[in-house]
Amino acid sequence: MTTIQTTISPVDGSVYVERPYATPAEIDRTLERAAAAQRGWKATPLPERAAICERMVQVMLEHIDAIAAELTWQMGRPIRYAPMEISRGFQERARHMVAIAPEALADIPTRPKAGFQRFIRREALGVVLVLAPWNYPYLTSVNSVVPALMAGNSVILKHSNQTPLVAERYTEAFRAAGLPDGVIQHIHVPHDAVARMIADPRVAYVAFTGSVAGGHAVQEASSSRFIATGMELGGKDPAYVRADADLPFAIENVVDGVFFNSGQSCCGIERVYVHEAVYDAFVEGAVALTQQYVLGNPLDPETTLGPMVRTSAAEFVRRQIQEAVQQGAQALIDPARFPADQPGTPYLAPQILVHVDHRMSVMTEESFGPVVGIMKVRDDAEAIALMNDSHYGLTASIWTADVEAAIRIGDQVETGTWYMNRCDYLDPALCWTGCKDTGRGCTLSILGYESLTRPKSFHLRTATR
Repeated sequence: MTTIQTTISPVDGSVYVERPYATPAEIDRTLERAAAAQRGWKATPLPERAAICERMVQVMLEHIDAIAAELTWQMGRPIRYAPMEISRGFQERARHMVAIAPEALADIPTRPKAGFQRFIRREALGVVLVLAPWNYPYLTSVNSVVPALMAGNSVILKHSNQTPLVAERYTEAFRAAGLPDGVIQHIHVPHDAVARMIADPRVAYVAFTGSVAGGHAVQEASSSRFIATGMELGGKDPAYVRADADLPFAIENVVDGVFFNSGQSCCGIERVYVHEAVYDAFVEGAVALTQQYVLGNPLDPETTLGPMVRTSAAEFVRRQIQEAVQQGAQALIDPARFPADQPGTPYLAPQILVHVDHRMSVMTEESFGPVVGIMKVRDDAEAIALMNDSHYGLTASIWTADVEAAIRIGDQVETGTWYMNRCDYLDPALCWTGCKDTGRGCTLSILGYESLTRPKSFHLRTATR
């Protein structure tokens, strides 16, 4: 039985991190500390919780260069982009959720009734288990960690074995910020131990971001208990470029939405539908822009496209591309333009496919890599039908100058977030959610606090005569 967790860096295939798995006794102590610490933490005034979370963010910002280097080594994002995860999204989301907590957690009054005081209070659940992925390890986890703590819960954080240092950074930053011991802890454990933790009565809620298969495993592990789970399980997100779109703007942003982070984004664009009137110009512009990417060592500041997280992930995308070509698709990017692209490695050139259709897995199954298929459509109705032809529903985007058309079409598209003229971004003021196999529940916004608390009714009779 393996007792050591090993992180292989996609940069050069070396062992970057090794950590011992927690023993059953250590897991038990972690759960017990979390449950005990939460009882005191929930009594901590909200302004004190907010101050600690704000200090945690500041600590992260003070160590941003070291954090960025760790991210690059652990999951391969180019060093020129790695700091942005903390300086932009992490900071924005954490501070927004802190700022709205007083409103989100405030008592809910009822209509006045003589002789009674009545209200609904949002009460902390207890211990929240956060299971976070590797692709945006800070961004995906902050969605749950900060609001869980602000709501008065304690947190146990288990990150992917690809990014274990992220979990350790959290606990170090919160310790430096003055968070009481045990309120947040990280743990390194294998999948079977995670299942046992989910089944443990000391865990009150599970926040999971990962694959559909992983979501089913979490649901199965929790099935014997009456606890809630929040699941964000990925997508096959579409973009629709209408005839009236600002074409240069759409090309620039759609291509970025496809290839940023080597396509390893839950809400990255994986399929594009373009109105026939602008199809040729869009494809020509997308190819020209894609050819400007620099694939190479992510530690080089000139690199704009790093390796995928592991060789097996790159080989999956290579097979998708090959199968699509065999079914009639045309690949427009010559991999020879990207010398770093080598079979048997995680370094994979970006690819644009045309003459694609929904018989091809590259248009229906999550690729999670630097590839996109582009289809020509006749009108809005065809675009809507194709966008909805998916068992995922995380985000979808429309590129148009017509706001009314965007709203009308958005009402018909099955998705969690509908964008106009942007993509691959989470606004913390809006709930982050999905439909179909993308999962259930939501994070961020005021609604994100609802799953991390339970309603408790106070029915107080103040007059007895």
